[in-house]
Amino acid sequence: MNRILLQAAWNGDVDYLLKEIDTNPSILHVTSLEGGENPLHISCLAGHLNFAATLLKLRPKYSRELNQDGFCSLHIAAASGHIEIVKELLKVDLGLCLVKGKDRRIPLHVAVVNGGNVEVIKELLSASSSSVECVTAQGETSVHLAVHNNQFEAFQVLVEHMKQANKEDLLNVQDLHGNTALHLAVSKKQYEVVDFLLNGPVNKENLEFNSLNKSSLTPLDMLLMFRSESGDREIEEILIQAGALKSENLQTSAYTQEQQQHQTHTSRTESRSPSRKVLEYFKFNNLRDSPRIVRNTLLVIVILITTATYQATLSPPGGVWQDDFNPSTINNSNSNSNNSNTTYVKAHTAGRAVMGTHNPISYSIFLFGNSVGFYTSVYMMYVLTAAFPLRLEFHICLFALCSNYGTCMSAIAPNNAISYAFTGTSIAVPIMIPLVTMLWRDYLRRPRRVSP
Repeated sequence: MNRILLQAAWNGDVDYLLKEIDTNPSILHVTSLEGGENPLHISCLAGHLNFAATLLKLRPKYSRELNQDGFCSLHIAAASGHIEIVKELLKVDLGLCLVKGKDRRIPLHVAVVNGGNVEVIKELLSASSSSVECVTAQGETSVHLAVHNNQFEAFQVLVEHMKQANKEDLLNVQDLHGNTALHLAVSKKQYEVVDFLLNGPVNKENLEFNSLNKSSLTPLDMLLMFRSESGDREIEEILIQAGALKSENLQTSAYTQEQQQHQTHTSRTESRSPSRKVLEYFKFNNLRDSPRIVRNTLLVIVILITTATYQATLSPPGGVWQDDFNPSTINNSNSNSNNSNTTYVKAHTAGRAVMGTHNPISYSIFLFGNSVGFYTSVYMMYVLTAAFPLRLEFHICLFALCSNYGTCMSAIAPNNAISYAFTGTSIAVPIMIPLVTMLWRDYLRRPRRVSP
């Protein structure tokens, strides 16, 4: 650009501009062809309203030209906080509000980042309400930029505009790292922003307190992970009161907000006895207990059940016979002479269950119940270890365990009838358990019709 013209733009010398145009009418066209800075960029930066207005009348196309840094005249005027020049530019073209410059930033973005004049932000929002929806190349909205650059007044203006325009859902927009405005505010320990979001004019039903970023962290996780000496406790209290959770405590099947509020109200108003309170304290709570801890606890319980039921095959109730006995081999005379002094003993075989010999019905019930518990616990281990490494080797172990269990229980059965019945049970029960539990669970979750 002509150095003398540049100096005139910086000084706001309108008379010199007009004199140069009279002398050389094509001077403004030549400046456009050169690219880079034009006189309008300089005058907007310097804040000369009259010079900028004159240039807009002479060459309106200047308003959309980008300088070497990728910004148009409205970017520069908005960043500098020159409200009157901003208004003058918008008179020429309201579309300037959506001109994307470097990193896809529009004038609203640079105005928020520099935090110049709040009135400039209001003017831009008034000229183009949709500008608040635009995001940068990093996926940041104007709200992200306000929080990131500690511009609280600009943040207030933006949030109030979103509320009036029914665009509060924009507060949940995530940047390229998955962070919402609340994530950023918590990580930067901006108490004012967190308090304004959670206790201000924003409708909490439209705000996501527990959204996960790309690192699978909620806002509460970020607070606890990046602790500092000041403000942490106050911010944590605000988050918890609003219903914020850590990622490990998020529900696998989410409760609706109404259900959460109902539970909170019930827990506060219901009068419980001391024993009832103890039971409630130790009872599982979806909102408090993480799925990882629950799974580990279930695995421990299932292993104990498997061990207890498998132990019954090694030492059944009453034990096993240690010898063979057949009454027909005993001398009739000896048995008649000692009839009054000996108890009657049934025929039995060494290694068979004593309980099965004396009470086959009770033994059959025990055998069935023990088998159901064993095979159910094995199935639960199969489910709880899904996606674990070395799955094939683990399945081989489970198959070998089940085979040993079936063989041992068949071997100690007191007679062939019970042995055959148990063999059939050992085949049917492992197949029926997944099917029956699935059908029963679906039945319980089926919606019920309630008569009016």
